[in-house]
Amino acid sequence: MLERIYIAGPFLCLQELEAEAITDDMMEWFQDMELMRFYTNSGRRIDRDALSQAIRTGKENGDNYTLGIYHNESGCLIGTVKLGHINWRHRISDLATLIGDRRFYGKGLASEAVALGTRVAFEQLDLRALHTSMYMSNVASIKAYRKAGWIIEGRIKGYYIVDGKPEDQILEGCYNPKYFSEEEIRDLREKSKLYYEG
Repeated sequence: MLERIYIAGPFLCLQELEAEAITDDMMEWFQDMELMRFYTNSGRRIDRDALSQAIRTGKENGDNYTLGIYHNESGCLIGTVKLGHINWRHRISDLATLIGDRRFYGKGLASEAVALGTRVAFEQLDLRALHTSMYMSNVASIKAYRKAGWIIEGRIKGYYIVDGKPEDQILEGCYNPKYFSEEEIRDLREKSKLYYEG
């Protein structure tokens, strides 16, 4: 069993959340339909019981970790990074990032949160690769992941339905240099323009 996860950067730190640490402010993020529009594909609401259970079960099974994003200067909890579901056989995982506190929008903090989550995955959990997917219209997230070193690897035509119209899905990945060569990663980066210009 891992010790409690913690990592710090210039402006943020990530710390593993316990179910008991869920706040009312945090739950407001998950009830905000504008925020959740891009966060959950199913459109299902995330309530306190479901979130608490997911945190407990993920920790017990060692296949999901919910990390709080804390602002170093103010000490505020401003969002979450979710690592999981982790496939330990292949040592891969999804990584989803949410900046929930709107006071911290537009400051470039999402890319630092993604970079810190990536470091946790590669340095502390020894995962080989990470993946995420997003709506093509979610330009802020696409840019935040790219700024954190992620690579656009694909685009699925009309994957989502948004306001009754099809929208493409953008696929991004990040690769642990312990397991992938510079040449492999460079080759993926060069191909990314086939899928997305921006």
